Amino acid sequence: MFISATEALAAVRGDDVLVIVDTNRPDQLESPELLNAVSQVVVIDHHRRAADYIKDATINFHEPYASSASELVTELLQYTVDQKDILRVEAEALMAGLTMDTKNFTLRTGSRTFEAAAFLRRTGANTAEVKRLMQSDFDGTVARYDIVRQAALYRDGIVIAAPTKPVDRVIAAMAADELLNIAGVRASFVLYPVEAGTSISARSIGDVNVQFILEKLGGGGNRSTAGAQVKDKGRQKTLTELKAAIDTYCEDEVKETAS
Repeated sequence: MFISATEALAAVRGDDVLVIVDTNRPDQLESPELLNAVSQVVVIDHHRRAADYIKDATINFHEPYASSASELVTELLQYTVDQKDILRVEAEALMAGLTMDTKNFTLRTGSRTFEAAAFLRRTGANTAEVKRLMQSDFDGTVARYDIVRQAALYRDGIVIAAPTKPVDRVIAAMAADELLNIAGVRASFVLYPVEAGTSISARSIGDVNVQFILEKLGGGGNRSTAGAQVKDKGRQKTLTELKAAIDTYCEDEVKETAS
């Protein structure tokens, strides 16, 4: 069911449709070349539209207030597919996406979020299986807590963890989530070195807009979940720039409160 970008490019025909999910930026695609090779494109995304968004899409289902791309896909399925034709594994994959992006239905949820979850449950999604799907192994758990152990409070309920060694992207994101469980923490940033520079994973409980902060470093996302890939810059320089972006955001926050 999964093929490489090279195989996909070789198989493209003139009437193919490319469906892009969970991003609206060409540079974040698995294969930007594939985007240029097809004439019909569908974009389904819940992130705020970037300046370099994918243009000329045949269908653009863009809803920044949705909890997740899984919520939007579920809404489409309700109107385009017979419920009996949706496999249980598909329903559980979508439920896992809802669960992950809403932090177990605690953040960025609306009535549409719970309606989508109810539909998936009726379709056969087993919440226990969803929980198993999202479990991490022992080594991953140890690595996650090692990142949490290195975190330090920077300012105004914002914590930063900046490990010196490369870490797995998923582990870094999970560590950023874990830091939000600490009382008083409003936002968390996990910054770590990668081969091409430095990567950042950011999370917020909602009152700090981590997207605004990481946009200054070329990143993106949404208010509570964001990330950035800072190319050709080392960990220390990126950390300095991140702190400067946080300072600017906090100072602007104070000014808005005062006015």
